[in-house]
Amino acid sequence: MQRGIMARPTIHPTTSVLAQVVTLVDAFREHFHPVVLVNVGFSIGAPDMLRPRADVKAPVAEVPADFSELMPELRANDATDILVTKRQWGAFYGTDLDLQLRRRRVTGIVLCGISTSIGVESTARAAFEHGYNLTFASDAMTDMSAEAHENALTRIFPRIGEVDTTAAIIGKL
Repeated sequence: MQRGIMARPTIHPTTSVLAQVVTLVDAFREHFHPVVLVNVGFSIGAPDMLRPRADVKAPVAEVPADFSELMPELRANDATDILVTKRQWGAFYGTDLDLQLRRRRVTGIVLCGISTSIGVESTARAAFEHGYNLTFASDAMTDMSAEAHENALTRIFPRIGEVDTTAAIIGKL
């Protein structure tokens, strides 16, 4: 939930998705559960950005200075939140996310964000392979593609975890 990603065209209003994410974050903090906030960012000139040979190239655009800034509504707290900056689609590879979760004895993860079929799904697949129990907040995520979003929610996520709403997840805390 960062400025640069929030500015992209999505199938659901990003303000609604952000509101659901904030609701989850607030509930987790209230119950003293770890909150992980992930952004994607690159060094100046983006030498650390993946540039694979691919049939479909990533859109090339000027990255604004505030692209990687987390949305202020999240009230990111360096002292209590786990802050992860990733440099590829998933939040596990190349970061200390797994280490930070295991040190806190976390066995389950609630996933949400933008985009369902890229960042959320890539992180989910890695988390599944690391042995975490997964829950997906279906109303706290969106995508640029309706088909990709629907595929992840109906075909991928139910095979590797549980899919529910923000309210239902909070009800189980």
